[in-house]
Amino acid sequence: MNKKTLKDIDVKNKKVLVRCDFNVPLDKEGNITDDNRITSSLPTINYLLQQGASLILMSHLGRPDGEVNKKYSLLPVANRLSELLNKEVYFADCDTVYDEKVKESASKLQAGEVMVLQNTRFRKEETKNGDDLSRELSSLADIYVNDAFGTAHRAHSSNAGVCKYLPSAVGFLIEKELEIMGSALQNPKRPFTAILGGAKVSDKIAVIENLLNIADNIIIGGGMAYTFLKAKGYNVGTSLLEEEKIELAKELIEKAKHKNINLYLPIDTVVAKEFKNETEFFTVDSDKIPEGYMGLDIGEKTIEKFENIIKESKTIIWNGPLGVFEMDNFANGTNTIAKCIAKNKDAVSIIGGGDSAAAVEKIGLADQITHISTGGGASLEFLEGKVLPGIDAVDNK
Repeated sequence: MNKKTLKDIDVKNKKVLVRCDFNVPLDKEGNITDDNRITSSLPTINYLLQQGASLILMSHLGRPDGEVNKKYSLLPVANRLSELLNKEVYFADCDTVYDEKVKESASKLQAGEVMVLQNTRFRKEETKNGDDLSRELSSLADIYVNDAFGTAHRAHSSNAGVCKYLPSAVGFLIEKELEIMGSALQNPKRPFTAILGGAKVSDKIAVIENLLNIADNIIIGGGMAYTFLKAKGYNVGTSLLEEEKIELAKELIEKAKHKNINLYLPIDTVVAKEFKNETEFFTVDSDKIPEGYMGLDIGEKTIEKFENIIKESKTIIWNGPLGVFEMDNFANGTNTIAKCIAKNKDAVSIIGGGDSAAAVEKIGLADQITHISTGGGASLEFLEGKVLPGIDAVDNK
């Protein structure tokens, strides 16, 4: 890894501006319903405090779209952080994120003190990487640390822009993402199996293209599988289908053959007439989906086949559920495959954020997976082999 990390910088008596990912879910009363993203940032925060720094923390929350909207205030985050750190956390409640008062408060911070800024997306410039906001934010500190992998695929003022004005490094969360996911893609233990699900082929085209150069096995499930099954000439009934991607699916099947990569599709599928949990359903072979029925999960034969591949694998990357896992009747494929991945203790297992991470959390297997990515969109772009601007902007060693 060629980026500066926390161990490469001296922060004693320095003011450190840290971009965290505090984009937590809130209920209607403004209470945090899951503080996982806050607890995930604690190793970086605690380390910097132990090293004698004072901290100015910033993050976005929700999509206020450049408008001041108090329901997206970071006050609940500052309060929760204060409880977790067991110390006072000063919240700079400023609608413009930065002003002279905020600057004065930051300048008075002593070693070991923590301040949280207001939602960076209250400012229109944030998502446009506006230079004024970058300059203002960077004027608060001596050093910048990016620990928000979830926004690393976007060039914003609070992650890329500030790097122009301050010496910078990545925090422990991003370092872990880059090390584990980076080595899995650059130097994987083999066999390397990629499992791709989710609704749309269009979301995963670039990932499949990139993995066709790296993986040994590519397993395809979820709604996107039906476009591939259609490309093989099968009738898919009323299943999810991207008509305009059928030709592309054909090409990808051919490419895999040409490169001697195993591309696996469901051999049987659980079908129903309606898209709801309380409906009649049964399993058919993938080439025998009846008219008027839609595929909502992978069938037993497919599960068994996929399990055998996973058991033999030494690197497993999984992105996207294999069925409509939110409905209990169609969660069997996703849950069984998750359990199978968790059981394979010889493999490096990586789950690329989003719905597949939610599925693993829901069935309580998160601690048996090597790594669950903290960024859905960012991990997808990383799997596509793209440069992530929020990380690219950070100083090299």
